[in-house]
Amino acid sequence: MTDINLPLIMGASLLAMASPGPATLAIAATSMSHGRKHGLALASGVSTGSFLWSLAAALGMGAVMAANVWLFEVMRYFGAGYLLFLALKSARSAMTPTGLEQPAIETAELSLGKSYLKGLAIHLTNPKAILFIGSIYALGLPAEATPTNLMSVVLLLGSQSALVCQLYAWIFASRPVVSGYRKTRRALDAVFAMLFGVASLRILTSTFGH
Repeated sequence: MTDINLPLIMGASLLAMASPGPATLAIAATSMSHGRKHGLALASGVSTGSFLWSLAAALGMGAVMAANVWLFEVMRYFGAGYLLFLALKSARSAMTPTGLEQPAIETAELSLGKSYLKGLAIHLTNPKAILFIGSIYALGLPAEATPTNLMSVVLLLGSQSALVCQLYAWIFASRPVVSGYRKTRRALDAVFAMLFGVASLRILTSTFGH
């Protein structure tokens, strides 16, 4: 793997995963409002989605999507719609005054499986993820990279994604953070609603290839 630019690939992916976005917002919101187990479950869904997009990019799916703009557009609308749904849920929570300053940890309404699927849906409905990973592969991988080399990079990226996502869940489920959330739940939920809405709008109004 001497010809593979691992620092470029891993560094760019780390910056993308660690920077604020729909996935990190969802991990933070779920960890604070429903507890660490749900935050970790959602983070696992996000990292699974990241692994799948990375694998798809390695198999050339990014080029397929770039050549079929309609496929990108369909996924873009699904992604924007799902983020808008999360924004509406956060807004409804922000407008609910009924003593929910105590987070609904381990609520019966939200299973760990649902939290996992939520994280998976958030990442898989963001089609620009595969285009970003594909572009990083194009810059950091030589044309003669073997399938073994490709799979090694995919596994490294998947491990890095899982580590970052799980770390976010642990941090936002910590006692000081949860305590702050309890005191300002409605205000924070309003902020989450706004940020999810902005993310939805950005995906909806983005231009293919930019």
